[in-house]
Amino acid sequence: MLDVWTEKYRPKTLAEIKGQEEIVKRLAAFVKNKSMPHLLFAGPAGVGKTTAALAMVRELYGENWKDFFFETNASDNRGIDYIREAIKNYARIKAIGEVPFKIIYLDECDALTREAQDALRRIMEDYTQVTRFILSCNYSSKIIPPIQSRCAIFRFKPLPKSAVFEILQNIAKNEGLTVSTDALELLYEASEGDMRKGENLLQACAALSKTIDTEVVSQVLSFADPKEIKEAIFLSLKGKFLEAKNLLINSMISHGLSGTDVIKQIQKEILNLEDLDEKTKVQMIKACGEIEFRMVEGANEFIQLAALLAEFANIKLKND
Repeated sequence: MLDVWTEKYRPKTLAEIKGQEEIVKRLAAFVKNKSMPHLLFAGPAGVGKTTAALAMVRELYGENWKDFFFETNASDNRGIDYIREAIKNYARIKAIGEVPFKIIYLDECDALTREAQDALRRIMEDYTQVTRFILSCNYSSKIIPPIQSRCAIFRFKPLPKSAVFEILQNIAKNEGLTVSTDALELLYEASEGDMRKGENLLQACAALSKTIDTEVVSQVLSFADPKEIKEAIFLSLKGKFLEAKNLLINSMISHGLSGTDVIKQIQKEILNLEDLDEKTKVQMIKACGEIEFRMVEGANEFIQLAALLAEFANIKLKND
């Protein structure tokens, strides 16, 4: 059976976690003192929130950690009934052992309804002697203030390039892969600091070849060639609208991309262009935001991308 690398290479201890050094240091202090408040882990996907919770619980309780740990995904069970029944029933049971409390881990708790969060707040108050909560979310602003005030808040950040490279290189070594530096750069750019996404992409690449270069990564990513995107931008700025439109649309179709995927790549390329002044870049980025909003609202992707290129030409004319 083929292992999923995100689980196979998930850190088992706090010391193995990369890119979140300050958070790890604070969690290690809780383990050492065998005491902790309720915790709120906030941050984007794939940056180590669940991994940190599992590693801390393993170190806190030892080999029988599963007897003291209850994990659930709040986005699957987001209503008040689940909180009042399943969560409350587990929270009220007293822990037996050296550590006087159990831990409930609620992943994606920003998906909970307001009523469910109100019920959870009361449970956190009533059973704090025997149960501690670790709440994980992408956006702490979606958690009601009474819950936030009862938790120590840990803000996880996207992993830096050095940490992503180190993790991917370690996996590649263990799996007998050869990965070029340019391929690692592309994997990092695609993952945007999301380690789970980076590991999944590397595993997908490994299914194609043991030697991984930018060509293999591009096949898996279905990225438009950055050179094509850049060329389409330059053609539009030169007033060659039809050439720019045909190049961009053909690239989008050949790589099977959505309009929003193309917009994101266009925005990255604009920021990297050295030949444009800041004023022009700002106006072009603003145009990207407007076009992406229209796409999200349901507008035709091909028409909107053409409109974006036309707006680029218009911006250039106004600024010359």
